[in-house]
Amino acid sequence: MTVKKGLKTLAGTTPNFSNQNLENAVNGLKIGWVTKTFTLDTAIKTNNVLTDTQKNDARLTINNQPHLNIGRYMNDLLDHTGSILDGSIIPGDITILTTDQGQGTFIEILQTIHGLQTLIPELYGVSAGEFSRDVNDHLGTLNNKFLETEDSSQPVLTSLKESISFIHANTVATDTAYQAALTNMTNFVDSVVADSTDFQQTLNTFATAVATAATNFNTALAAEPYLTKRTLLIADNEAIDVQVTLEKANCSSLRTYIESLTNHLSFTSLAEDDQLRLLMTRISQNANWKKYFIDYEENLANINPIYTTSTDSNKSSIIDAVLRDSGLPDVLDFVELEGVANKAKRDSRIDTAGYDKLTAEQVIADACKQLNIDTANRSVYNQSESLLNNLNARDREIIAEQLDLNEDADTLS
Repeated sequence: MTVKKGLKTLAGTTPNFSNQNLENAVNGLKIGWVTKTFTLDTAIKTNNVLTDTQKNDARLTINNQPHLNIGRYMNDLLDHTGSILDGSIIPGDITILTTDQGQGTFIEILQTIHGLQTLIPELYGVSAGEFSRDVNDHLGTLNNKFLETEDSSQPVLTSLKESISFIHANTVATDTAYQAALTNMTNFVDSVVADSTDFQQTLNTFATAVATAATNFNTALAAEPYLTKRTLLIADNEAIDVQVTLEKANCSSLRTYIESLTNHLSFTSLAEDDQLRLLMTRISQNANWKKYFIDYEENLANINPIYTTSTDSNKSSIIDAVLRDSGLPDVLDFVELEGVANKAKRDSRIDTAGYDKLTAEQVIADACKQLNIDTANRSVYNQSESLLNNLNARDREIIAEQLDLNEDADTLS
């Protein structure tokens, strides 16, 4: 149900979703050498002379200490969230030579993720999070995953900022050298106007100088008081990389993943049709699917809402209720021999051949014999009492069996 209050004021406008919160936090990391890693990475990415191959090679060379090259993976993080917001993380088919190549949209991503939160529990009996498919497994970077925590631990971006600030505040010679190498390469990239062999050699020289300076800087952080901060830089870098990798895999595969789940439900719903179920049984090459179709009718017959119970502890009360609703026990007094005899005739365990010629007393005696109830030196009333107790217990057993069958047929497996 849609809330109507305020709905009219939304008409003709858009939510204007953005990654501004994340971008603001990332901007707060631009301190000391980190600022220059941002500047260089941006210069390489936006350069109009460098080819894609040259850009990729240069970025790879200077990323030999990725936890120090923070501008690189932060730019990638912002690009990633941007691709979610504009839907391009679902690229569509670039071979389609039309304006609409089937690229995704943000609303499609949201709706599909919402669908997974229902489909996965329905199919597997567990939350979507058990399959790494909850909201934050797709959109955690946009959902303040690195800005907030639910426990006392520091958010990733807060931890990063503290580590960067601490290292920057303590002047380290190799930090200064790293910054100089970053600046030199940035100036070169900004100055290039044409591609050539000499140009490529110069680019490689600057990139190698940055990588060497990064290694020296990293080595200088290998002892306290810097080692703890370096360890945190590595851990925070890894946390972001792992999350972005998960989100890219999840979001880019949303269409095929939800299609597979929907198809599962569609095939099982078609099993209600006897002829289609027989057809699918014959053509399926999957043993589990064949078994599902073959057992479908039997399992469906075992499902009965009156037997539904959530825990084993209330089975007894369910049995009592079903017996009561079924008019059982239908014979209340063992002294009523005719009633006990007639009840015995309805018990599937007893062979009633020839019973129409027997008296009630004879039926009771024979029924006791068939059910291994002792009759020696016992009056007909004693026999009737034992027999009635047995018959009533059997009624409970039948209900219990039906309850178990219902539970089994209605349990995901």
